[in-house]
Order: sequence, then structure tokens, then C-alpha cells
Amino acid sequence: MIREPAEVTVAEDGTIEILMGVLVEVGLHIGERLLAFSDVDGRITLRRATDVVEDLLRDGIL
Repeated sequence: MIREPAEVTVAEDGTIEILMGVLVEVGLHIGERLLAFSDVDGRITLRRATDVVEDLLRDGIL
């Protein structure tokens, strides 16, 4: 759980910025590859690329 929520805004070019504190809190590091995708309930999911590949190989789903 994120202890300190941070509001983000979608910029005109479609990008967003996430505060480093939020990323560090979940164990992400600079340069780590992430995948962003829409979940079935309309949420945006952000996951480590390595975790997604492992899930795909093991379960066949994200």
C-alpha cells in the first residue's frame, strides 16, 4: 500500500510523472523496465516487465 498518495496529471503530450518516493516505496529502481496496461475494471496497471513475462510463461495471462 502506498502510504503517501500522489496525484498525477496527464500532460498534453500524453505523459505522466510519478514521484520517485512512490516508485521507491514499491521497490522500483531507476532504469527498470515497466509495462502499463488497462486492467479489465478500467484501472491502469503498472508492473515490472520481468514479473509480467514470468506470469505469462507460468499462467498464460498478465
